Amino acid sequence: MAKSKLLEELRAIIRYKHYSRSTEKLYINWVKRFILFNNKTHPKEMGEQEIRNFLNYLAVEKHVSASTQNQALNAILFLYKELIKKDIGYIKDIKRAKRKANLPVVLTPYEVKEVLAKLEGPSLIIVSLLYGAGLRLSEALKLRVKDIDFGNNQIAIRDSKSTKDRYTMLPQKIIPQLKQHLKKVKNLHIKDLKRGYGLAYLPYALDNKYINASKEFKWQYVFPSSRFVKNEKTGKLFRHHIYPTTIQRKVHKAAKASGINKIITPHTFRHSFATHLLQNGYDIRTVQELLGHKSVKTTMIYTHVMNKGGLGVRSPLD
Repeated sequence: MAKSKLLEELRAIIRYKHYSRSTEKLYINWVKRFILFNNKTHPKEMGEQEIRNFLNYLAVEKHVSASTQNQALNAILFLYKELIKKDIGYIKDIKRAKRKANLPVVLTPYEVKEVLAKLEGPSLIIVSLLYGAGLRLSEALKLRVKDIDFGNNQIAIRDSKSTKDRYTMLPQKIIPQLKQHLKKVKNLHIKDLKRGYGLAYLPYALDNKYINASKEFKWQYVFPSSRFVKNEKTGKLFRHHIYPTTIQRKVHKAAKASGINKIITPHTFRHSFATHLLQNGYDIRTVQELLGHKSVKTTMIYTHVMNKGGLGVRSPLD
């Protein structure tokens, strides 16, 4: 019971700080695992030693990646700083998980065109935004109608991985299809309202502040699901966005049909967006801003992709 109360208090703090739902799930999961690893001991009774043991266990016995180990560390430090109010300080002697030096898979412009040609409907628009605007799949699926600015040809990205809002371009090529799609979404919303539904899930308890906002079209998801789900807090039904697995399956099928022998996922199109911008002469700081990277070091991976193999050096045979 105490553990449940602790996790609920942690969840409340995470939401108060406007962290994304995916970060919330990660932090709650890691804190659970940390407590279970230490035989359900309350975090107040633990400290540096227990944290070190858990992180070393993840690296040595579970062989997690460096990023996964860092996720666990960040979640635990957040718990102690924000909820327990205990200064852990610098944790010594952590066995660091090895960072994999894998370069991202990048498609050529021709390959992008080939895969897009095998998609249709909302899936085509979504993947076009991943490549044409550099969005993460989660960012594209969480877009609200109000986030699309046709007047300024830009897209507002809310609740991104970095928790910082940003803007990116709205690709001109996709505008006609996107406008036609939004007409269908609006018609669906009108039908939902007539049936007594049509509510949107509002973040940050905005439904308490703006009572009727959840019924407004601007708050609806750009890519709504065909099914209703229940709001955990209110018990009311609303349309969630299309689920990531749906797009992942469609991309896998389209990639297979295109005959391209690369491992292609939705995220491959974001990698391709960044690489192609750099190849076209845009500076790395601009690309960093568009991608929403906190550090330019993260963006620099794409310069390594550009310099890899035949893309960087002309063969003496040629």
